[in-house]
Amino acid sequence: MKMYQVSTLQALMLGYSRAVISVNELLDHGDIGLGTFTDVDGEMIVLDGSCYRATQTGDIAAAEPERGVPFSTVCKMKDSRPIEFGCVNSIEELKAELNNIIDSHFGLNSMHMARIDGEFEVVDARSESGYESVHVDLKTILGKTQKSFRFEKIAGTLVCVYFPDYMDGINAAGWHLHFISDDKKHGGHVFDVIMKSGKGQISKINEIEIKLPDEPMFDTYSLKQASEDAVKAVEQGKGE
Repeated sequence: MKMYQVSTLQALMLGYSRAVISVNELLDHGDIGLGTFTDVDGEMIVLDGSCYRATQTGDIAAAEPERGVPFSTVCKMKDSRPIEFGCVNSIEELKAELNNIIDSHFGLNSMHMARIDGEFEVVDARSESGYESVHVDLKTILGKTQKSFRFEKIAGTLVCVYFPDYMDGINAAGWHLHFISDDKKHGGHVFDVIMKSGKGQISKINEIEIKLPDEPMFDTYSLKQASEDAVKAVEQGKGE
């Protein structure tokens, strides 16, 4: 299996949010994954071969085929193992259980894609509206546009991507989760969950293809390592 990635987390964190490819092109490379859209206009959820956009309100819209993609991670999920969960009381507990699963199969230094179809007491999430900018870092953009929301007693799917620590900067080290409800009406980037039960699949991935931007503007960015604190603020800190 191969992970296909558009650009890098470093580039997005440091402000490169211009379109690299289109949604239509992205779906040629994967049927499950996550990412964002041009100008960071919403959170992306790719599931079962379709691409969805969580808007600033947490509502879901189908992503137009021509909409631009500055950053995304997808794969064609196969060779997967079944996974199952009972009650999980926090996202940290869920990440720990996922880590135990991949550790038991000697996978902590590989990439992984997982989906968990579950019943949730709570999903604490966020999304954002677009902010056209040049060289404005992601933390600053989210500070202006991000909205948080809370879904309660909802059924849906978590799309979960794992990158090992040594690949930090290419993507976020550890687990990154997006949510979409079964009725395809609600979703976003996940900060916390309380899950009653869930089951799904997980795939170990040992190959990656990265599509870098090919426009001259990309080479005006000084893509040094984004700070760990900035990444944590974006991933976990609700823009704080």
